[in-house]
Amino acid sequence: MKLAVHNGEIGVRPSVAKPHPGFFHEVGEARFRKLVYDHYEAIKTSDIAFLFPVNDDEDFADAQKHATDFLIEICGGPDYFTQSRGEHQMVGRHAPFRIDEAGRRTWLELYIPLLEALVDEGITPAYIESFWNYLDVFSMWLVNTKS
Repeated sequence: MKLAVHNGEIGVRPSVAKPHPGFFHEVGEARFRKLVYDHYEAIKTSDIAFLFPVNDDEDFADAQKHATDFLIEICGGPDYFTQSRGEHQMVGRHAPFRIDEAGRRTWLELYIPLLEALVDEGITPAYIESFWNYLDVFSMWLVNTKS
């Protein structure tokens, strides 16, 4: 299984495919939530922690929930994000934050060990790669600051 981070460029929004729905189906909602929550826990001690409300437990929990709900919906699960937050508009929602390519790479790299662990849990590597490919390409859309 290959989880490579590809270079992004400000203002370039490559075509992105949603993850294979088999990923969400195999992982299940509870394990999927743990995946994203574990990613956020890793963010707390990373060099991109300043982009997240790590010093406010309630705001941080809200950010975890919104991210999880969004990714669940993108992966073919229930539309929790749309029900609670409306249209996705992720580029606009992230515009207030200075996201550079280095930060994007860190964000992605924090997912790698978490996704690799799913193989040992029996999740199909091709499904994991489809989720990764979505994260890799879509995260390019959110870069709005030069490194």
